[in-house]
Amino acid sequence: MQIAMLGLGSMGANMARRLMQGGHHCVVYDPRPEAVAQLVQEGATGATGLADLADKLAPPRAAWIMVPAGEVTDATVIELASHFAAGDIIVDGGNSHFKDDVRRARLLAESGIAYLDAGTSGGVWGLERGYCLMVGGEAAAAKRLEPVFRTLAPGASGIPPSSGREPGGSAEQGYLHCGPAGAGHFVKMVHNGIEYGLMQAYAEGFDILRNANSEALPTDERYHFELADIAELWRRGSVVTSWLLDLSAAALARQPDLSGYSGFVQDSGEGRWTVQAAIDEAVPAAVLTAALYARFRSRQEHTFAEKMLSAMREGFGGHVEPTRK
Repeated sequence: MQIAMLGLGSMGANMARRLMQGGHHCVVYDPRPEAVAQLVQEGATGATGLADLADKLAPPRAAWIMVPAGEVTDATVIELASHFAAGDIIVDGGNSHFKDDVRRARLLAESGIAYLDAGTSGGVWGLERGYCLMVGGEAAAAKRLEPVFRTLAPGASGIPPSSGREPGGSAEQGYLHCGPAGAGHFVKMVHNGIEYGLMQAYAEGFDILRNANSEALPTDERYHFELADIAELWRRGSVVTSWLLDLSAAALARQPDLSGYSGFVQDSGEGRWTVQAAIDEAVPAAVLTAALYARFRSRQEHTFAEKMLSAMREGFGGHVEPTRK
């Protein structure tokens, strides 16, 4: 099917590529002409602006937005909606706050335009591995875009259904309509909050291993561990194996002391929102909250654990540490 992709950063561009590889026709736009030109060379139709993009789509139209959350997304949705009509669909695939989705969906509904929020996980590896998609919004609009979700998602990837689960359903393919407006980004928000906790656990564990040869310990209780070997070991048959562990093992293999990382760890918003949601729901979330606070502390002084966190963030999302003054 035909779909537009707005925002051709590392994720948006690769999502357009995956869609084209799956036989879809993409109309693409980005404020950077060179980003558009690159995708045009690969088979996309380029647009010079949002009005031009809308003109190049056949009704009923569909457009997927991959731009920074907040004011930029708001402005893009509103401008694009001014060129769309009843029956068209706008998808926000960025990391918006779910309450913003509820507001946007209500606003666009006045013009008959459907709004979907699509929590998108996959980072810089999504072109190869596929994207896990958590979708919120009108069920009918989500159903209409199912061919797009199916192409972007990883598919079953050889993973059998969980024990006790009847086979079938889109979740096994890597995408799911989670509920009404905001539901997709709510699930993605909690997903990222959990990610914070998992990353913190790995980072602290490796920091303990690294310091097992501390002079503060009795001589016969000191150990010098090869962290890259331990990470590689745990990837095979261990209950703590995961993609994050894969990324950790790769980072340690490249640079055992992680000297190329300062340990300054950003938080992209979803961790804070998850903690706030826990507060609003009166749900105890001690681990996720502590993981968020650890990121705050990393900006003051840096431990090996924080270098591990920074290495993992670069591994899955291409997040580069900010330049310190």
